Amino acid sequence: MARALHLTGDKEADALLSKDPFALLTGMLLDQQIAMEVAFIGPKKIADRMDGFDVRRIAESDIEEFVELCVTPPAIHRYGGSMGRRVHALAQHIVENYDGKTDRIWKQGKPDGKEVLKRLKALPGYGDQKARIFLALLGKQRGVQPEGWREAAGAYGDEGSHRSIADVTSPESLAEVRAFKKAAKAAAAAK
Repeated sequence: MARALHLTGDKEADALLSKDPFALLTGMLLDQQIAMEVAFIGPKKIADRMDGFDVRRIAESDIEEFVELCVTPPAIHRYGGSMGRRVHALAQHIVENYDGKTDRIWKQGKPDGKEVLKRLKALPGYGDQKARIFLALLGKQRGVQPEGWREAAGAYGDEGSHRSIADVTSPESLAEVRAFKKAAKAAAAAK
Protein backbone atom coordinates (compact mmCIF):
# COMPACT_ATOMS: atom_id res chain seq x y z
CA MET A 1 0.00 0.00 0.00
CA ALA A 2 1.26 3.46 -0.87
CA ARG A 3 2.13 5.66 2.04
CA ALA A 4 2.60 9.41 2.13
CA LEU A 5 6.14 10.19 1.08
CA HIS A 6 8.57 12.09 3.31
CA LEU A 7 11.52 12.61 0.98
CA THR A 8 12.17 16.36 1.12
CA GLY A 9 11.27 17.81 4.50
CA ASP A 10 8.90 20.14 2.62
CA LYS A 11 5.25 19.22 3.27
CA GLU A 12 3.92 20.60 -0.04
CA ALA A 13 6.71 19.04 -2.12
CA ASP A 14 6.16 15.66 -0.45
CA ALA A 15 2.39 15.91 -1.04
CA LEU A 16 2.99 16.52 -4.76
CA LEU A 17 5.39 13.57 -4.96
CA SER A 18 2.86 11.37 -3.13
CA LYS A 19 -0.05 12.16 -5.44
CA ASP A 20 1.61 12.61 -8.85
CA PRO A 21 3.65 9.74 -10.33
CA PHE A 22 5.21 12.05 -12.93
CA ALA A 23 6.40 14.39 -10.17
CA LEU A 24 8.04 11.43 -8.42
CA LEU A 25 9.61 10.25 -11.69
CA THR A 26 10.90 13.80 -12.27
CA GLY A 27 12.37 14.04 -8.77
CA MET A 28 14.27 10.81 -9.41
CA LEU A 29 15.50 12.20 -12.74
CA LEU A 30 16.89 15.25 -10.93
CA ASP A 31 18.57 13.13 -8.23
CA GLN A 32 22.18 13.43 -9.30
CA GLN A 33 25.00 15.72 -8.27
CA ILE A 34 22.80 17.50 -5.71
CA ALA A 35 21.34 16.56 -2.34
CA MET A 36 18.49 14.04 -2.64
CA GLU A 37 15.92 16.22 -0.92
CA VAL A 38 16.81 19.20 -3.13
CA ALA A 39 16.32 17.06 -6.25
CA PHE A 40 12.89 15.92 -5.13
CA ILE A 41 11.79 19.52 -4.41
CA GLY A 42 12.39 20.29 -8.13
CA PRO A 43 8.89 19.23 -9.24
CA LYS A 44 7.31 21.62 -6.71
CA LYS A 45 9.45 24.47 -8.05
CA ILE A 46 8.18 23.68 -11.53
CA ALA A 47 4.59 23.41 -10.27
CA ASP A 48 4.84 26.78 -8.53
CA ARG A 49 6.05 28.41 -11.75
CA MET A 50 3.58 26.68 -14.08
CA ASP A 51 0.57 27.05 -11.80
CA GLY A 52 0.40 23.28 -11.39
CA PHE A 53 2.36 20.22 -12.40
CA ASP A 54 1.05 18.57 -15.54
CA VAL A 55 2.97 16.15 -17.76
CA ARG A 56 1.10 17.23 -20.90
CA ARG A 57 1.64 20.95 -20.29
CA ILE A 58 5.34 20.32 -19.77
CA ALA A 59 5.60 18.13 -22.88
CA GLU A 60 3.75 20.65 -25.04
CA SER A 61 5.54 23.72 -23.70
CA ASP A 62 8.11 25.55 -25.76
CA ILE A 63 11.40 23.97 -24.73
CA GLU A 64 13.29 27.27 -24.44
CA GLU A 65 10.55 28.79 -22.28
CA PHE A 66 10.49 25.67 -20.12
CA VAL A 67 14.28 25.73 -19.70
CA GLU A 68 14.11 29.41 -18.74
CA LEU A 69 11.51 28.51 -16.10
CA CYS A 70 13.87 25.80 -14.78
CA VAL A 71 16.94 28.03 -14.50
CA THR A 72 15.14 30.96 -12.88
CA PRO A 73 16.49 31.26 -9.32
CA PRO A 74 16.10 29.21 -7.32
CA ALA A 75 16.84 26.83 -10.20
CA ILE A 76 15.45 23.29 -10.16
CA HIS A 77 19.01 21.91 -10.14
CA ARG A 78 22.57 23.16 -10.10
CA TYR A 79 22.55 22.28 -13.83
CA GLY A 80 19.11 23.78 -14.41
CA GLY A 81 19.39 24.15 -18.18
CA SER A 82 20.40 20.60 -19.01
CA MET A 83 18.05 19.16 -16.40
CA GLY A 84 15.19 21.30 -17.70
CA ARG A 85 15.76 19.77 -21.14
CA ARG A 86 15.78 16.29 -19.60
CA VAL A 87 12.51 16.92 -17.74
CA HIS A 88 10.95 18.17 -20.99
CA ALA A 89 12.16 15.08 -22.87
CA LEU A 90 10.88 12.82 -20.08
CA ALA A 91 7.44 14.46 -20.25
CA GLN A 92 7.34 14.03 -24.01
CA HIS A 93 8.29 10.35 -23.66
CA ILE A 94 5.50 9.75 -21.12
CA VAL A 95 2.94 11.48 -23.36
CA GLU A 96 4.07 9.66 -26.51
CA ASN A 97 4.53 6.18 -25.00
CA TYR A 98 2.09 6.10 -22.10
CA ASP A 99 -0.58 8.61 -23.16
CA GLY A 100 0.56 10.94 -20.38
CA LYS A 101 -0.17 8.37 -17.67
CA THR A 102 3.11 7.72 -15.87
CA ASP A 103 1.79 4.82 -13.83
CA ARG A 104 1.32 2.81 -17.02
CA ILE A 105 5.07 2.18 -16.80
CA TRP A 106 4.34 -0.25 -13.98
CA LYS A 107 0.68 -1.08 -14.64
CA GLN A 108 0.27 -1.54 -18.39
CA GLY A 109 -0.01 -5.24 -19.20
CA LYS A 110 0.70 -6.32 -15.59
CA PRO A 111 4.49 -6.39 -16.03
CA ASP A 112 6.88 -8.24 -13.73
CA GLY A 113 9.82 -6.54 -12.01
CA LYS A 114 12.21 -7.15 -14.92
CA GLU A 115 9.79 -5.56 -17.38
CA VAL A 116 9.21 -2.50 -15.17
CA LEU A 117 12.99 -2.12 -14.85
CA LYS A 118 13.34 -2.38 -18.64
CA ARG A 119 10.68 0.31 -19.12
CA LEU A 120 12.34 2.59 -16.58
CA LYS A 121 15.74 2.17 -18.25
CA ALA A 122 14.15 3.23 -21.56
CA LEU A 123 13.21 6.63 -20.10
CA PRO A 124 15.24 9.69 -21.12
CA GLY A 125 17.78 10.44 -18.39
CA TYR A 126 17.40 7.05 -16.69
CA GLY A 127 20.27 4.60 -16.60
CA ASP A 128 20.50 1.25 -14.86
CA GLN A 129 21.19 2.53 -11.35
CA LYS A 130 18.54 5.28 -11.41
CA ALA A 131 15.98 2.78 -12.77
CA ARG A 132 16.79 0.25 -10.01
CA ILE A 133 16.52 2.91 -7.30
CA PHE A 134 13.17 4.10 -8.66
CA LEU A 135 11.87 0.52 -8.84
CA ALA A 136 12.91 0.07 -5.20
CA LEU A 137 11.16 3.34 -4.30
CA LEU A 138 7.98 2.10 -5.99
CA GLY A 139 8.16 -1.24 -4.18
CA LYS A 140 9.13 -0.01 -0.75
CA GLN A 141 7.02 3.15 -0.52
CA ARG A 142 4.33 3.16 -3.22
CA GLY A 143 3.01 -0.39 -2.93
CA VAL A 144 4.05 -1.22 -6.50
CA GLN A 145 5.38 -4.73 -6.08
CA PRO A 146 5.21 -6.73 -9.30
CA GLU A 147 6.61 -10.24 -9.15
CA GLY A 148 10.41 -10.15 -8.91
CA TRP A 149 10.66 -6.44 -8.15
CA ARG A 150 13.22 -6.85 -5.34
CA GLU A 151 15.48 -8.97 -7.53
CA ALA A 152 15.17 -6.50 -10.41
CA ALA A 153 15.98 -3.59 -8.09
CA GLY A 154 19.12 -5.38 -6.89
CA ALA A 155 20.61 -4.25 -3.59
CA TYR A 156 18.30 -1.21 -3.62
CA GLY A 157 15.39 -3.59 -3.08
CA ASP A 158 16.91 -5.20 0.00
CA GLU A 159 14.63 -5.03 2.99
CA GLY A 160 16.03 -2.91 5.81
CA SER A 161 18.71 -1.28 3.65
CA HIS A 162 19.62 2.40 3.88
CA ARG A 163 21.35 2.98 0.57
CA SER A 164 19.10 5.29 -1.49
CA ILE A 165 16.12 7.64 -1.62
CA ALA A 166 13.98 4.48 -1.70
CA ASP A 167 14.80 4.08 1.99
CA VAL A 168 14.10 7.67 3.10
CA THR A 169 10.98 7.89 5.24
CA SER A 170 12.07 10.43 7.87
CA PRO A 171 14.91 12.80 8.77
CA GLU A 172 16.54 9.92 10.67
CA SER A 173 16.46 7.54 7.71
CA LEU A 174 17.80 10.34 5.49
CA ALA A 175 20.78 10.61 7.85
CA GLU A 176 21.28 6.82 7.66
CA VAL A 177 21.26 6.91 3.84
CA ARG A 178 23.76 9.78 3.86
CA ALA A 179 26.04 7.82 6.20
CA PHE A 180 25.81 4.76 3.92
CA LYS A 181 26.68 6.84 0.84
CA LYS A 182 29.58 8.54 2.62
CA ALA A 183 31.00 5.17 3.70
CA ALA A 184 30.57 3.76 0.17
CA LYS A 185 32.44 6.75 -1.32
CA ALA A 186 35.23 6.37 1.23
CA ALA A 187 35.55 2.67 0.47
CA ALA A 188 35.66 3.35 -3.29
CA ALA A 189 38.31 6.04 -2.81
CA ALA A 190 40.44 3.69 -0.71
CA LYS A 191 40.66 1.14 -3.54
